Amino acid sequence: MKIALAVIAVILAVAALMYFAMQGQTAHSCEVCMEFNGRTQCRTAKGPTVQEATRTAADNACATLASGMTDSMRCGRTEPKSAKCQ
Repeated sequence: MKIALAVIAVILAVAALMYFAMQGQTAHSCEVCMEFNGRTQCRTAKGPTVQEATRTAADNACATLASGMTDSMRCGRTEPKSAKCQ
């Protein structure tokens, strides 16, 4: 009986640790709108920092706006039309 309670306690502790670790990774959410070649696309992304969330959202928006590696790189280097983070 004591062993079963100890196992349950360890499982709950590991689950709580994983939950809080995952919460820390998605602490920031950003919506970024990119304008490229006359078109605009907005995307939302989450990340551990504002910079990473912003970069991921911009990359996702550029993925739908650009065709090919050269356009993707050009789009990624442009300033976002707008960016809102929480």
